[in-house]
Amino acid sequence: RFQACVYFASVFQAMSCGIHYLASVFMAVTPNFACGIPGNVSSVTFYNSTESSVEDIWTLWTSTENYIVVQLENGEIWELNQCSKSKREVSLDLAYEYKGNKSKFSCSDGFLYDDTKWKSTVVTQWDLVCDREWLAKLIQPTFMLGVLIGAVIFGDIADRLGRQRVIWFTSAGQFVFGIAVAFTFDYYSFIIVRFLLAMVSSGYLVVAFVYVTEFVGIKARTWASMHVHAFFAMGIMIVALVGYLVRTWWVYQVFLSIATLPFVLCCWMLPETPLWLLSEERYEDAQKVINIMARWNKVSTPCKVSELCSVQDDLVSGRAGNNDTSSTKKHNILDLFCNWHIARRTITVWLIWFTGSLGYYVFSLSSVSLGGNEYLNLFLIGAVELPCYIIACIGMDKLGRRNTLIPFLILSALICVLIMFLPQDFNTLIILANMAGKFSIGVAFGLIYLYTAELYPTIVRSLAVGSGSMMCRVGSVVAPFCVYLRSVWIFMPLLLVGIMALLSGILTIMLPETLGKPLTNTLVEATEMGRNKKSCSGKTPPAHSGAALEKIEMLGQETVSTEK
Repeated sequence: RFQACVYFASVFQAMSCGIHYLASVFMAVTPNFACGIPGNVSSVTFYNSTESSVEDIWTLWTSTENYIVVQLENGEIWELNQCSKSKREVSLDLAYEYKGNKSKFSCSDGFLYDDTKWKSTVVTQWDLVCDREWLAKLIQPTFMLGVLIGAVIFGDIADRLGRQRVIWFTSAGQFVFGIAVAFTFDYYSFIIVRFLLAMVSSGYLVVAFVYVTEFVGIKARTWASMHVHAFFAMGIMIVALVGYLVRTWWVYQVFLSIATLPFVLCCWMLPETPLWLLSEERYEDAQKVINIMARWNKVSTPCKVSELCSVQDDLVSGRAGNNDTSSTKKHNILDLFCNWHIARRTITVWLIWFTGSLGYYVFSLSSVSLGGNEYLNLFLIGAVELPCYIIACIGMDKLGRRNTLIPFLILSALICVLIMFLPQDFNTLIILANMAGKFSIGVAFGLIYLYTAELYPTIVRSLAVGSGSMMCRVGSVVAPFCVYLRSVWIFMPLLLVGIMALLSGILTIMLPETLGKPLTNTLVEATEMGRNKKSCSGKTPPAHSGAALEKIEMLGQETVSTEK
C-alpha cells in the first residue's frame, strides 16, 4: 500500500512533463497572415469574392502564394502578400488581377492574422513571421536543449542532496516557471523562462524514475518504471484537451501549469528513499522510513537497517576477494569501445536511442499537421502510447528484449514508407498510420532503457545508459528541425525516421539476447555474451544472498533513470 501511494503520487506529476514538452504545438502555431495596412479598409477582394473586412476572407485562404486586394477609405488600393505589400499606382478598379505599375513596400505596419482558430499565439504576439520566422522555429529546440542540460544537472544533484529535495524543487519549479511563461513580456524572456521550465521538467522526470525504482519491489519494477512513460503520454492528451478548450496562448499556458497543482501542494509529504539514506550512512533516518512503510503495509516485523548493513558488508568483502584489479579501475566512456564487439554494440545502442527519440517527437510534433482535427490528432497520438507500453512489457518477458525490439523498429520503418504512398486526401488512413508508427516507435523507445542496462557489465552500466540517454536527448533536439523539413518535402521527416529505424532494426540483429541471463560484471563477460551465447547462458552467476542480489538488481535498475 505504501509503495502504491508513493508511486502514483510521483508519476502523477510526470503528466506535467508531458504537458510542457508538447505545449508548443499549439502555443507556437502560425495562423494565416498577411501584411498590415496603413489605413481603414472599405472593401476587400479575394479572387471573385468581395467582402467588407479582411476577417471574412480567411476562410477562403488556401495558399501562402495568394494575396488579398484591399481598398482603403481614402481610395488607395493595396495588394497584401504575407511578407510584403504593393500599392497600385492606378486606383480605378478593385479587380483582383492588375497589370499596371505597383510600388512594393515592407510590412512596416505589422501583420493581419487569422484568429478564427486561435485568438492569440506567441507568433502573433511578437510577429514571429517572415524574417523573424526562425525565432519561432527555435522555440521547441531551445526547450529540448534545456531538457538535456536539466537531466544532467538534476541527476547529479539528486545523487548528492537526495531524491526528495530535488522532487520538491523541480515540482515547485514546474508550477512557478509554467505560470511565469504566461506573463513574459517579450520573446527573449519567453525563451529564457521556457528554458528554465525545460530544465526542471527534465530534472523531475529523471529523478522520478530513480525515486519509484528505489521504492518499488523487484517483481513490479519493470512495469512500474515503464508506465512512468504512460503518465507522460497522458500529459500529451491533456495538451490536446486544453488546446481545444482555450484559444489564447497565455491562458492556455496557465491552465496547463495548474493541472498538477495538487501534487505541488502535497509533494512535501513524500519521504526520502531508504537506499539513498543508507548510501549516505543516515541509518536512523532510513530506519524511520522503513518503519513507516511497515505500518502502512501492516508488517508486524519490519526489517532492521543493521541487518541490511551486515549483508552489504559481506557482499563488499566478497567482491574484494574475488574480483581482479580491473574492478577498482576508474572507467570512462572509452571503455564502451574497448574492443570491436563492445564498440559495435555501443554504436548500435546509441543509434537506437537516437532513433527512438527522433521518431517519438517527429510523430508527436507533426500530428497537428496531418489534416482533420489537430486536437483529436494529438490526443490520439498520446492515447496510443498507453497500450504500447503494456505490449512492450509483455514482449520483453515472453519473447525477449531483442526479439521484441527488432520487429517494432522495422515495422515503424515500413509504416513510414506506407504513409508516403497513401493519398493525401485520405485523412483518416493517414492519422491511423501515424498512430501505428507512434505505437511501434514507442515500444522500441520504452524497451531500450532496460535492454541497455542488461547489455553492459556492472562496471560501465551507468556510463552506457547515461551516454545512451544523451543520444536520446540529441534526437529530441534534432526532431523539431526534422519536422521543419516538411517545407522542403512533406515526407522528408518520415523518410529520415524510416531510414534510421530500418538501419537500427538491422543492426539490432547483431545484439545478444539478455532475457533470463545473469547481469555481467566485467567487460570480458559482456564480450563473451555477444560472441558465444551458449557459454554465456551456461555461466553461473556469483553466489550472493537474496538481499544482496536484490540490491545488485536495484542498482542495475537505478541506472535506468533517464527520460524522453
